[in-house]
Amino acid sequence: MVDIIVILTVLLLVGAAGLYIYKAKKAGQKCIGCPYAKTCGGKCGSGSTENK
Repeated sequence: MVDIIVILTVLLLVGAAGLYIYKAKKAGQKCIGCPYAKTCGGKCGSGSTENK
């Protein structure tokens, strides 16, 4: 019985994460989790520093 509860909990968490990603991509966010996801040009994580 405990195994079933654990499996259902994991499936619920994975499903919720998948739904969050689906909704974010459908809303046009390029970088999910980035605070500037709706306004950035899709280069999140590249930073503003230049390699010298």
